Amino acid sequence: MKQQQHHQQQRGKMGDPNIFLFVPNLIGYTRVILAIVSLYYMPFDPLIASILYLLSGLLDAFDGYAARALDQGTMFGAVLDMVTDRCATTCLLMVLCQFYPNYAIVFQLLVALDISSHWIQMYSALIHGDTSHKVTDLSANPFLRFYYMRPVLFTFCASNELFFAALYIIHFSYGPVVILGYGLWVLLAVVSLPLSFLKQVISVIQLVVACRNLGSLDVAKRNRPK
Repeated sequence: MKQQQHHQQQRGKMGDPNIFLFVPNLIGYTRVILAIVSLYYMPFDPLIASILYLLSGLLDAFDGYAARALDQGTMFGAVLDMVTDRCATTCLLMVLCQFYPNYAIVFQLLVALDISSHWIQMYSALIHGDTSHKVTDLSANPFLRFYYMRPVLFTFCASNELFFAALYIIHFSYGPVVILGYGLWVLLAVVSLPLSFLKQVISVIQLVVACRNLGSLDVAKRNRPK
């Protein structure tokens, strides 16, 4: 108790911490910059664009690790992380709409599902008092409980981004032939497609669960004594 009071007194002397300069948030800003630069290169340089885009996505794992290791998890960081993911994926899917106009409706629906499921889940989590859409009580749903285990979540998200990135690169080149006459980028798209598809299914489940969570909050609020 005395030690906690001492820390509070020390914090009072030093002033409130600047959460915007926490290490995980600095990594988050780096992700934003990499994503923006990758968008600049997307129309004409698929190699640089893909490297920067995937690097931005890869850093998503490091900001979470830094937040846990340094005890610097913040609601701002969680929202920044989610918004960066959603914006980057949306921008890439917009490019895919241009490259594959016959499938534009599919990419548009994927954007709508991605944004709606994560936004409602984040809102539900914050209302519950959690710091991230990834830590909401999901005990009632075994699929989401399994999905949000860190290795599983990273695998699904990485496969999803790899699939979209492969579709992007295929527009320019199928890549070097590696097996059975298939180019490398085509092979990557085929391999990552199943997990990418499952991620969309999980997004639907997440959307339904989040809506139910909000509904339960509404019911609880209406049942409170007035």
